[in-house]
Amino acid sequence: MPAMAQRVAAFGTTIFAAINSLARQHSAVNLGQGAPDFDAPPPVLEAAVRAVNSQLNQYAPNIGLPQAREAIALHAERFYGQRLTPEQVLITSGATEAMFAAILGLSDPNDEIIVFQPVYDSYVPNMRMAGVTPRYVNLYAPHWSFDPDELAAAFTPRTKAIIINTPHNPTGKCYSRQELEIIAELCLRHNVIAITDEVYEHITYDGTLHTRLATLHGMENRTLTISSLGKTFSATGWKIGWAMGAPELVESVNRAHQFITYSVATPLQAAAAAALAMPSEYFESLQAEYQRKRDWLLTMLRGAGFQPFTPQGGYFIMADWRGVAPEHVQDDVQFAEWLIREVGVASIPPSAFYRAEDKHRVAHLTRFAICKRDETLQAAADRLAAIRVSGD
Repeated sequence: MPAMAQRVAAFGTTIFAAINSLARQHSAVNLGQGAPDFDAPPPVLEAAVRAVNSQLNQYAPNIGLPQAREAIALHAERFYGQRLTPEQVLITSGATEAMFAAILGLSDPNDEIIVFQPVYDSYVPNMRMAGVTPRYVNLYAPHWSFDPDELAAAFTPRTKAIIINTPHNPTGKCYSRQELEIIAELCLRHNVIAITDEVYEHITYDGTLHTRLATLHGMENRTLTISSLGKTFSATGWKIGWAMGAPELVESVNRAHQFITYSVATPLQAAAAAALAMPSEYFESLQAEYQRKRDWLLTMLRGAGFQPFTPQGGYFIMADWRGVAPEHVQDDVQFAEWLIREVGVASIPPSAFYRAEDKHRVAHLTRFAICKRDETLQAAADRLAAIRVSGD
């Protein structure tokens, strides 16, 4: 008797699990998955310990711990001038669960949801499990811009929502205000919901401004904003995320959330409240430190023979590897495997973020993670430098 349901049979293993496994086998320096190899700030860790020792160890309210929801609402006003009540905030098990609950709670089978490609790898499987059809709009290198006419053509009578990930994984693109205004106009014209994934909101480069779509005219009540603690505070394993927006949107998402996880770790929600209240100096130093790491990694990749794209935000750098790999390497998956086995550095093949017929668009690229200790980046630099030496 077959055990596996058809809805998951075609998914296979995520690229992150596959690359991490291969990297462990070959003791590779891992610049693959976007997980920092350093800890959260001490005040955030101390807040979690205090919470554990303060009898905050039972179920939180389904919608989230009151002080965490209040802190998220205050954070939205502090950084974006966006006024929300705590009742407009739902705490989820990371942004990934928030997205799945949003798709389940805001769309029905046979609806369509527009996504920009490359698309973060969980969105489309979420849609498939919900019986929703993805509609793809391409982002074009080198600036990862979209064609407004192509986007407009993607809207149909069946379109229920559009997902915008900014700063974007894997490209590092930050959607400009002008681009977001184009999206907003189409959402208003077609009565479509916008779902934004903004987990890298505090990691931007070269003075790039992160604009929140929900603050644009007409979008306040039709945008569900998703973010999380993990990227800003280097606590990806805590899985504390949130969704916020108009009460009817949040209630719709919570209808699904209550039967996915019900509620998430109570002491970590309390720690999240403390983290979000940290002084402005923390957010400024975070931005400056990631700018330094990004610039260092860009220089190192260029020195090793790569042609990297300069990201505007986020954890990652996309790079053209064609000047680096031997002739027998034909695509990004083969390159990632070769780099691990022969050089000892792990990266992610970005074709994982494309549907089958479009994977060729990025067959010459790979993705490196910035969010690593200096020692890790230096170890990767030393190994990658050996490619250039051996090729001279």
